[in-house]
Parts: sequence; C-alpha cells; structure tokens
Amino acid sequence: MTVRGNLFIVSAPSGAGKSSLISGLLQGQPTDKQVSVSHTTRKPRQGEINGQHYHFVTTEEFTALIADNAFFEWAEVFGNYYGTSRRVIEQTLHKGIDVFLDIDWQGAQQVKQMMPDAIGIFILPPSKQELEKRLTGRGQDSQEVIAGRMAQATSEMSHYREYDFIIINDEFDKALTDFTTIINSQRLTCASQIHTQNGMLRDLLAEELS
Repeated sequence: MTVRGNLFIVSAPSGAGKSSLISGLLQGQPTDKQVSVSHTTRKPRQGEINGQHYHFVTTEEFTALIADNAFFEWAEVFGNYYGTSRRVIEQTLHKGIDVFLDIDWQGAQQVKQMMPDAIGIFILPPSKQELEKRLTGRGQDSQEVIAGRMAQATSEMSHYREYDFIIINDEFDKALTDFTTIINSQRLTCASQIHTQNGMLRDLLAEELS
C-alpha cells in the first residue's frame, strides 16, 4: 500500500536560504520528493527556466486561474502574484511523493486551512546584517528592491510561531542536516510505519505456532 506523501511548507524572508536548503536536500535523494513549481507574474531572473523554476504567466492569466479556483494557495508578494496548483499537489501526494512548497507565511496560512496536517518549517538567518549581506551578494536585485525586502523581513519573521519547526541557517551544512532530519523523521512516524511496514508488524505480533 502506498502511503500518502507529506506536504512540507518551507518559508523564510528572502535571502535566508530556503531554496538552497531544499535544493541541497533533493540532490541525490530518491524520486519520492519534489518541489512544487509555482505560477508567478514576476519576470524570470537570469538562468530561470519556465516550467522548471516557475510557471511564468501574465497578471491577466493569473487572475483567470484565480477565478477558476485553480490554486491550492496564492498570494501577492512585492507587487507580484504567486500561486500553487491544487490539482497537481493532490495528485503528487497520492502517489506517495513528498512535496515542498517554497511559499511565504500568507500562502502557508491558506494551505494550513485546507490541509491542517501540512508540516511547516521556517528558516531564519542568524542576523539582519547577514540577511542583507546575502541579498546584496546575490547581485539579482536593485538596492531599492533589497531595501524593500529588508523592511519586510521583520514582519515576515514575526510569523515563525505559526510553524512546526524552526531552522537557523547560520552554517549551511548544519542547517541542511537539521532540515534533512526533519524531513526523514516524518517517514518514521507510527502512522507512516503502520502503512509501509504493515506486513512485518503483523508477523511480529502473530502468535507462534506450537
């Protein structure tokens, strides 16, 4: 019997490293884990591929999808829209595949309302100074955009209590170990093991034949 996959909500202020942690986890992992590819109205950054990093759509196309109730969750962030396909998420989970949602706290609240058993993980930087350093070092955004992200960071980080786990991304390797431990532990819960090891558990508890 295929056990239903786990839905992981991973949130963080921009620059805290959530995307890097997800990518680090998936490297060399089996095919029972994947990242949800969101729709967005923002312009692609250098190196981003449509359909792989995001589904890049126009504001008009996004609005039409909202009207069709096509999204599992959606939100407006820094003037752009982001959304996750409801149908694709459900189909993937039913195949026994863990899905990672790289979304903000607004989207996380929407997902939790529809799927309370989704597992929330919040990634925090070790300091605001380090966060600004990382944003500047990426070389992808203007100083005006970085200033806006820093101004929003405190508000975003104030929602950490709404999540199940917190990871401080100071040293990347340690943060990745913590992240991997959280993910793997969900496959070892009693409910999960009952599904995947049902036959073995039944044999272990069977009365011995005389």
